[in-house]
Amino acid sequence: MFKHFFDSNLGKFRLIAIMEGISYLFLLCIAMPLKYKFGFELAVKYTGWMHGILFVAYGIFLLIVWKQYKWSFKKVIFAFTASLIPFGTFVFDKQLRNDNSEKK
Repeated sequence: MFKHFFDSNLGKFRLIAIMEGISYLFLLCIAMPLKYKFGFELAVKYTGWMHGILFVAYGIFLLIVWKQYKWSFKKVIFAFTASLIPFGTFVFDKQLRNDNSEKK
């Protein structure tokens, strides 16, 4: 099912982007309310760690695909900005899927 994600660096980047987006939403919508409404601080601690690791991986793979696929600086800025906005990585992933479908 997810085999195509591991075929290329772009596929790995897309998988990390999706996981980063999910971790960001989980942090904002589940972990933070658990901390601030119910005092469950560990939710933010562990979710924050996971999100941080995925965010760094996203940045590293963004640099890799930028160089490998010769993306424009504008596209890289859009990709980075997408990681800062809730649902942004999903929007960017859809754009990447559309770009790939046009090349086939």
